[in-house]
Amino acid sequence: MSKGPGLFSDIGKLAKDLLTKDYNYDQKFTVSTYSRDIDCGVGLTSTAVKKGGLSTGDIAVQYKYKNSIIDVKVDTESNVSTTLTFTELLPSTKTIATFKLPDYNSGKLEVQYFHDHATFTAATALNQSPILDLSGTVGAHGLALGAEAGFDTTAGCFTKYNAGISVTKPESSASVILSNKGDVLRASYLHNLDYPKKTAAVAEITRRFSTNENTFTVGTLYAVDPLTLIKTRLNNHGKLGALMQHELKQKSILTISGEFDTKALDKHPKVGLSLALKP
Repeated sequence: MSKGPGLFSDIGKLAKDLLTKDYNYDQKFTVSTYSRDIDCGVGLTSTAVKKGGLSTGDIAVQYKYKNSIIDVKVDTESNVSTTLTFTELLPSTKTIATFKLPDYNSGKLEVQYFHDHATFTAATALNQSPILDLSGTVGAHGLALGAEAGFDTTAGCFTKYNAGISVTKPESSASVILSNKGDVLRASYLHNLDYPKKTAAVAEITRRFSTNENTFTVGTLYAVDPLTLIKTRLNNHGKLGALMQHELKQKSILTISGEFDTKALDKHPKVGLSLALKP
């Protein structure tokens, strides 16, 4: 469902993805396979991660039938996570139910409503002390204004309240978000430097009022060829990140990423390797 101004979580997402998405400092290996039927079928994904001397893994199964999707994931710690997604259960809505075993208090129910000029979501935990999360976004022609809040029904207090605004055009995207109950202000601007959107630059500044701390980050995206892209990022604290992603074959991607502290060159850099195969 793509109509309307999008969810509140979509505000600033383009800039955030360029600066953070696919950066990984562990050794990760993923194998996925899906049936060829688009409307209904089964997908299987197996993931193994090595972080330091600890190895973990999980197996995820996705079953899709018309407007319903069932996701089940089992990890090496015997946790079973299940997500049920129903599209158009009610007109212009998406309903998502999640729960995790053996944690019986982890259940959550979320309903998303999409309109041409507005999007609303409501989510509640399925336990004896539920927290109610509400969000709404209104807008048109690339302009979106949104807010979200979390309310603890047992304590009778707000757990969070955030607000944001974004302006999106074909060649650029700008956003301002006030989060952490008004303590953090984040502003970002992304600009596509060419029409095919193979080259982009982003700048983001974050201000934390409680500590008077400012963080300024710049990042770039460059597609070397249709199969290879390079991303970089650097902040004012001297943290330099780089990422190279290469498509070995259709939908099979090798990702190498690293982070270096330019102010402490004696420390070992963080380097990660990720391989995702989709036969």
